[in-house]
Amino acid sequence: MPPPTFLAYLNTRWGRTIIDVGMMPHGRWRGMTWLRCLRLTIVGLAVLTAMVAWAPSQAAAPRVVVAHVKGVINPVQAHFVQRAIAQAEKAQAPAIILELDTPGGLDSSMRSIIQRILSSRIPVVVYVAPQGARAASAGTFITMSADVAAMAPNTAIGAAHPVGGSGQDIEGTLGEKVTNDAAAYIRSLATQRGRNADWAERAVRESISASASEALDLHVVDVLAPDVPSLLAELQGREVQLISGPVILSTQGAGIKSVRMNIPERVLFTVSDPEIAFILLSLGLLALFFEFASPGAILPGVFGGIAVLLALFALGTLPINWAGVLLIVLGVILFFAEAMAPGFGVLAAGGVVAFIFGGLLLISTSNPQFQISRWLIFSLAGIMALFFMMVVGGLVRVRRAPAVSGVEALIGREASVRTSLEPEGMVFLEGELWQAHIEEGTAQVGDRVTVTQAKGLKLTVRLKDRGQERSDLNGNSGTAVNSAEHGSG
Repeated sequence: MPPPTFLAYLNTRWGRTIIDVGMMPHGRWRGMTWLRCLRLTIVGLAVLTAMVAWAPSQAAAPRVVVAHVKGVINPVQAHFVQRAIAQAEKAQAPAIILELDTPGGLDSSMRSIIQRILSSRIPVVVYVAPQGARAASAGTFITMSADVAAMAPNTAIGAAHPVGGSGQDIEGTLGEKVTNDAAAYIRSLATQRGRNADWAERAVRESISASASEALDLHVVDVLAPDVPSLLAELQGREVQLISGPVILSTQGAGIKSVRMNIPERVLFTVSDPEIAFILLSLGLLALFFEFASPGAILPGVFGGIAVLLALFALGTLPINWAGVLLIVLGVILFFAEAMAPGFGVLAAGGVVAFIFGGLLLISTSNPQFQISRWLIFSLAGIMALFFMMVVGGLVRVRRAPAVSGVEALIGREASVRTSLEPEGMVFLEGELWQAHIEEGTAQVGDRVTVTQAKGLKLTVRLKDRGQERSDLNGNSGTAVNSAEHGSG
């Protein structure tokens, strides 16, 4: 129903005029001047604008953004979290919930996420969920930095002792420095958020952990909720401190907007898996060497280049041993060398050994999240060795072999002269007569010539050495005589 103000407007002089004009018979419109049409158009637009302005607006219900952070904390994950917080800020969401399930990750990526949480213009809630999830190592730091820390039942938090780039314990003075730095960092986060700073420091120094109920009792987290709707109900009316000042959360009955990684982020995060990175590096190197062995195929070169670049990106986000990468490259080079210049299997055996050791050393950490399975390493080593020795080696041998079809296959064959070559004539070869041109001198009927060049249907030949022919004939005659003498004896 139109608003009352609009009904009142229709009772005015201009409103009645518009109604009268709208009810005119069709023939009356033809007599209207263009000026009157313009006036009516302007009035109509004004009425429509007024209706829109006067229409009661229904404000959309606020929606809390829920970003799903699952897996290792790496640069891709950090970029996703930063994008999700920026998106929630732009939408003026009442809060953003980071649903966290991680075994840990890189210190640099963890700190990037924490810095973005601390500078957020809206409340950030870290929710360790779903049931069975964990916030280990870097996940503990991220949880401590949140405005509100929450956990689902049957989840865990802790074990935040720092390790080296390859997953090993850091020994000596350097280890003490790193541990003290991490302990001071997590203690400052816990103190800022009013949580148990002593427990947080022990999680770094002693690698202790706590279940969800224990964490709530120890005041490590603020809320225990089985799901997101229950969490929103618990958050209602809670006060948090942002950089802009205190904010009261209003989440009761709020809608939920789920945010996940987009396709490019998913692809990059997937290739960051150690096994995927190992496969990409191996197949990429294989494809590149295949392109070198058979130039012009194009597709192997394109695939190999993309695969190697993705593998290098992934390796840059993982705790790797670069000696392992060099051993893998050496193994592929030895496979290629065996295919190009067969060395009775010695080069291939060396390639298998180098490739296997490279795979075993590529990720040197005790964390099962970063391990490459043994069967994958041994399987890829065997497949690549067979591929290079059979496929690439076969291609190389085919490219080096002389032509076996077409006129090129006639080069080096012997023909019999049928008409004198002075310097051109006819020769008999492979059951056919061919036009021929002799390179030097002449050749008589019955002479033997050798084909040196074939162009179209015309051959270029060279006279076979008559002295060699006579010696061959004498040798054959002598053999026949000797055979006869032995037979008489």
